[in-house]
Amino acid sequence: MDVSLYQQFATDVLGVTFKQLDILITAFTHRSYVNEHRKTVTEHNERLEFLGDAVLELVVTQYLYSTYTDPEGVLTNWRSALVRTESIGAAAERNGFEPLLRLSRGEKRGTARARAQIMANAYEAVIGAVYLDQGYDAAKTLIEKTLLTTFEEILQTGSWMDPKSHLQEIVQSKAGFTPQYKVLEEDGPDHEKTFTVGVLVDGELMGKGSGPSKQAAQVAAAEAALLVYK
Repeated sequence: MDVSLYQQFATDVLGVTFKQLDILITAFTHRSYVNEHRKTVTEHNERLEFLGDAVLELVVTQYLYSTYTDPEGVLTNWRSALVRTESIGAAAERNGFEPLLRLSRGEKRGTARARAQIMANAYEAVIGAVYLDQGYDAAKTLIEKTLLTTFEEILQTGSWMDPKSHLQEIVQSKAGFTPQYKVLEEDGPDHEKTFTVGVLVDGELMGKGSGPSKQAAQVAAAEAALLVYK
């Protein structure tokens, strides 16, 4: 392990000098890595992730409350868009988290969805590490710099809405129709089915998506259709 990479990351990305660099290294350590290195590594990042999740939610909530006067329901939706796996995973990717992840050989070969979740978890864990080592203000600065700067784009694109609601709003405004969802295919045994769903607008197939449930497949289909309406 090259400790200097974590020192450089702390300086260049986090803008701080860690007092206890091992806390930051733990923030990048996945449970699977510990399982493969039991003799030399004892801690993974899940406790830091738990802490960082709470700090993240507080900082985002405080920012939205202080900046906007919209009602609670809207602020809640905006907060959900900012702290969801896709948003914080993308923030981790933009800021160079991936090369520092400590994963098992199996996890390194995992799916894109699994990797996105690992990146999101690492982002929260790093927030927890910064909070422990540097305090609340440093954690807040990190969140503002790496995540809150994306909020204007979230507002402009409407991505704070769930994909089905977003698609319905766009289709109704542009075409005057309500999207309809239809199961196109079911594969696999009953305990492990994969559903493929199509979303139709005025009878025309606008997008397809697959998932382990009809609801998940509908969301994937809506996301595919949104690309058509961009």
